[in-house]
Amino acid sequence: MSFLDSEAIKTKILAMGFDRVGIAPVEAQNEDDANSQLKTWLALGYHGDLSWMENPKRLDIKACLPEVQSVICVALNYYTPVERPVGKEYGKISRYAWGRDYHKIMHKKLKQVCDWLESQCETIKTRYYSDTGPIQDKAWAQRAGLGWIAKNANLITRNYGSWVFLGEILINVPLQPDQPHTEHCGSCTRCLDACPTQAITQPFVVDANLCIAYHTIENRAEELPSQIAQNLQGWVAGCDICQDVCPWNQRFAKPTDKIEFNPYPHNVGPKLTELANLTELEWDWRFRSSALRRIKPAMFRRNARANLS
Repeated sequence: MSFLDSEAIKTKILAMGFDRVGIAPVEAQNEDDANSQLKTWLALGYHGDLSWMENPKRLDIKACLPEVQSVICVALNYYTPVERPVGKEYGKISRYAWGRDYHKIMHKKLKQVCDWLESQCETIKTRYYSDTGPIQDKAWAQRAGLGWIAKNANLITRNYGSWVFLGEILINVPLQPDQPHTEHCGSCTRCLDACPTQAITQPFVVDANLCIAYHTIENRAEELPSQIAQNLQGWVAGCDICQDVCPWNQRFAKPTDKIEFNPYPHNVGPKLTELANLTELEWDWRFRSSALRRIKPAMFRRNARANLS
């Protein structure tokens, strides 16, 4: 199937609206380091209640598509240069969730790419993912040359910092791969130093049990652990602290040209008192077509009240 030109594919994908694209080969040996790190992370219990992280398919890309020979990795810049209002009365929402649900945007674009690829030949098979499947997305993105996994466990790109959504297309065609990206955090420890709960237990390792983002989005308990509740610093949905302090983000962040990611006004600086008394109807109105629907009304009330106490 050498008729598929890798450069032509990447040019087409960029023309279809993605900001970065790279290709990684599927080889038996190229998952060893990532698999070893994942197994260690799971053994330590650093995934908290994220049971889907234990899916064994994460350890074998061929469990997702047996015929896969290449992984096409893409990135979409979501950064909007909007400043949050200053004041303890405001709650903080992670920048990734300010606008329309990124899953909807990414999946639509990925499907368009897959439809185009499969139209090139009836024997081509594809499968796509964006934060919805058992894929080690950051590891594959680094292998495909999009960026490197940073000390805060985010993927940093030279073009946009870490303000990117990642997606993958598995394809049963051997394509010319890109060079894996090298790591460029150097001796910097700003993300480790800035984390108020010390969730980054060592460079490149994050303990979800100590992470504000994990607890505000995934923890379904009635009350937050005291160590988290006492260190929220206004966060009610996610946390951007380790990204905000990153020199690469401060230097390379660029405004997105995707209008879908423009923030809904009520997401940039919601009043904590309003969220503390959020009703089901208000929740449905505020967070329609939003990734924040994962955070249920009771969780928003819990998170807001913890900030107010």
